[in-house]
Amino acid sequence: QVQLVESGGGLVQAGGSLRLSCAASGSIFWINIMGWYRQAPGKQRELVATITSGGSTNFADSVKGRFTISRENTKNTVYLQMNSLKPEDTAVYYCNYRKPDRTSDYWGQGTQVTVSS
Repeated sequence: QVQLVESGGGLVQAGGSLRLSCAASGSIFWINIMGWYRQAPGKQRELVATITSGGSTNFADSVKGRFTISRENTKNTVYLQMNSLKPEDTAVYYCNYRKPDRTSDYWGQGTQVTVSS
């Protein structure tokens, strides 16, 4: 089992910044992919960004140039720095941990990010 604890969501004005954190604990495999997904009301959950334990990153086109993702492997923690936030970034953001073969796939409880115009 893997537990994911997210923090850092909140309310911010358009153009502002927020930083999300997600700490993983439990049966962590040293080769893994951690990342963030989001779900807005009435929409499907979508990829925001992922980062492998080796540091390779992947971003949704909608956040490229505005969001960065990083991790501290010694702390099993992943961060999402969100800059130049837009109202359309409003969603519940979920942290994800998985092994590359998806035999282990876990989600956090979600943290609300609201961007006011």
